[in-house]
Amino acid sequence: MIITTFNGTMQKFGAPATVIRQYTHWSVLLRPAQLTLGALVLVAHEPAQAFSELSPASFIELHQVIGQIEPGLKKAFNYDKLNYLMLMMVDPDVHFHVIPRYAHSQQFNGQEFMDAGWPGVPNFSQINPTESVTNQLIMKHITACWE
Repeated sequence: MIITTFNGTMQKFGAPATVIRQYTHWSVLLRPAQLTLGALVLVAHEPAQAFSELSPASFIELHQVIGQIEPGLKKAFNYDKLNYLMLMMVDPDVHFHVIPRYAHSQQFNGQEFMDAGWPGVPNFSQINPTESVTNQLIMKHITACWE
């Protein structure tokens, strides 16, 4: 199912340009501010501002989506750990930040990507600056590795 109306959270994270994959109840977007290489945002389509407000169908599909995110990102960037953070402090729509974690710096397209928080919590104050061209290449690489 392709949606064409994006909620505020999706728009804040660059939709439609950053959408990697859409499902019936969820969309996976590249996080424009790359906290770590391959950082994503997983956003619910339903107009819910609390996790408990999502439909049972959304929870069922979430299992499928995560089952594709994890091997896709592993194949794309061989992360060491994967963090799912549901913060919803600024952006009220139900969403997760999906943060691949790396013990060592990563190289992509001639750029070094650091995980400033490793081995602790992700450090949201230190991002890896990227340009739109690099973000598009990251999205293309993830899509090619996604099964």
